[in-house]
Amino acid sequence: MRRDSRGVDVSPARGDRRRHRRRAWAELLRLPALFTVPGDALAGAAATATRPNSRTLLAIGSSLCLYEAGMALNDWADRAEDAAERPHRPLPSGRVRPSAALTAACALTVSGLALAARAGRPALAVAAPLAATVWAYDLALKHTPAGPAAMAAARALDLLLGAAATTGHTREALPSAGLLGTHTLAVTAVSRHETRGGSAQTPLAALTATALLTGLLPRLSRRASVRRPPGPGSRLAQPVAGALGAALGAVYATTAGRPYFHAALNPSPPLTQRAVGGGIRATIPFQAALAARSGAGVTALLVAALGPVAGRYARKVSVT
Repeated sequence: MRRDSRGVDVSPARGDRRRHRRRAWAELLRLPALFTVPGDALAGAAATATRPNSRTLLAIGSSLCLYEAGMALNDWADRAEDAAERPHRPLPSGRVRPSAALTAACALTVSGLALAARAGRPALAVAAPLAATVWAYDLALKHTPAGPAAMAAARALDLLLGAAATTGHTREALPSAGLLGTHTLAVTAVSRHETRGGSAQTPLAALTATALLTGLLPRLSRRASVRRPPGPGSRLAQPVAGALGAALGAVYATTAGRPYFHAALNPSPPLTQRAVGGGIRATIPFQAALAARSGAGVTALLVAALGPVAGRYARKVSVT
């Protein structure tokens, strides 16, 4: 119990302490960004021309655990840097203990691998290098030239995890994984300047990558049209799915491209951070566009529906 100079109890109420603790963990784990994760596995399943099944759900659970493990480990590894540049973050502010963050990262990693194992050996064969990539990025590669490539590899593997869990193989999902990895590479490259700003070339390169990816999305439609269609009810008619993919591609290009353009004109820390947030939010329409261009319009609509939910939570907790 804490008392002021007059002996009055000034300690926060138990309900307030719990609320503050939940808020701190939500910031540590960047909960709004969590809505960008299920679309990886669903886009991977769509790329195989197979309906999502129970193993796809296990892949989503595995992805969520491994993603949040990376978030907790990221702040644990960066706690000294954040103390100087972002002292409001949960660890440097003392709202979450470093040991608790590290314990959470370990527990979430184990849980993610266990869920992947339940989905089958092919899924575990993808989840294991995914977990290794997450830990390598946070502990060793983040501040090296290999950092953005490692993060891109993690996202690509996450999409392949959905394909491996759903069907047991990943070959058909490689093009989609490559496109998603390229998008992630661009976002991560911009994020390396979010606290200092000062680089117009990086957001300009990310803007160029966004335009190229938007142009490449229609090629997935042609690949999907020659694959064996899945069972009835899982897909929209190809012209409808193509139109949906075009619309989602436009949403992706606008969501990512506009803040990249602003950051290229004025690479200040606030605009660079906004560009990173825009790139993260654009992941959802991009995943949905990948699913639609693969012919899985219903899956694309389900993924796209996560966008407004993520936006609502992003107004309460930052995604960066």
